[in-house]
Amino acid sequence: MKNRFIRKTDDFRQFKTMIFFRTACMAIFAVFSILFLYSFVFYGKFANGVVFLYQYVLRMEYEAALALYQETFREHAETVFIVAMILIFLLVFRIYLNWFAKYFTEINRGIDTLIQEGEGDVALAAELSATEKKINTIKHTLEKRKLDARLAEQRKNDLIVYLAHDLKTPLASVIGYLNLLHDETEISPELREKYLAISLDKAERLEDLINEFFEIAKFNLTYVELQYSKINLTRLLEQLLYEFGPMLREKQLTCAINAPEDVMLRCDAKKMQRVFDNLLRNAVMYSYEGTQIEIAVVPQGENLSVTFVNHGDTIPPEHLKRIFEQFYRLDIARGTGGGAGLGLAIAKQIVERHGGAIEAESEEERISFKIILPIL
Repeated sequence: MKNRFIRKTDDFRQFKTMIFFRTACMAIFAVFSILFLYSFVFYGKFANGVVFLYQYVLRMEYEAALALYQETFREHAETVFIVAMILIFLLVFRIYLNWFAKYFTEINRGIDTLIQEGEGDVALAAELSATEKKINTIKHTLEKRKLDARLAEQRKNDLIVYLAHDLKTPLASVIGYLNLLHDETEISPELREKYLAISLDKAERLEDLINEFFEIAKFNLTYVELQYSKINLTRLLEQLLYEFGPMLREKQLTCAINAPEDVMLRCDAKKMQRVFDNLLRNAVMYSYEGTQIEIAVVPQGENLSVTFVNHGDTIPPEHLKRIFEQFYRLDIARGTGGGAGLGLAIAKQIVERHGGAIEAESEEERISFKIILPIL
């Protein structure tokens, strides 16, 4: 803020100095013009010219012509000087006014360009470079806000479309199996139990989707206040790994945690647990069977890095740069499996709210997600 104030002050001071310098030049020019005119009329060859003109036109003697000149100019010297000074002042003022009005014309043209949303930057005179920068800054800010508003509207539309699509499939399954149970009175206990289990599974899937949509909508539409507390990060990751045991065994995966003992971190425990949960779930989902997932915690001065590495299909660069977008999924076909494409988007939102950063890399069938968090 202080540097910005100094820069603005310097820009204004430079423009003010330029105006003062030009005004001083105009004033000096006016004074010297008046002095030159005065000396030319009364002490230069102007007198001889006028006397000669009187002699030629009026056929007068030299003495009579000189007397008429003195009576006309010498005896009214003050009046002639004042009139000459007024005329020169008006001329100089006219030139100065035209020069000064040029800047207002330039600024108005720049504002018209800004209002009309024309392409390219606004170009003003060199003396108005500071004003040109400010107008272009306003122009770029307005363009960015317009683009952000368009993207926000698109995200809202995507939310509605994806919500309708992803909720429809499990909801249709639940309704179908419940109708089947309702209509079929003569159904075996085994088949009834099977249909109830499928309905329960689809209902839980529906609940997970609704929770994801609610979470991302909460981050987008409101300011979520973080509830900071000091947690043992090492123990949190170990607890998370224990909870994922069945999922890991199902795909014959192993998971190793490489972290110092009792790494303490100040954060919102529930939300940060959601981040690690999403990253580990994503690693399990896209890992080759029989491979190992690695979690590494490395202190870096005032920050802390947490890296999740798994082995799976290499993510192409065009997909990798979009992987944190809302509703973006590597498996483009939106089926009933997997999430709604919000897990990584939610993780990014939470990490950035903590003042951290998250990035993804993928090469040679190796995928890594790295989180940088301030220890606070």
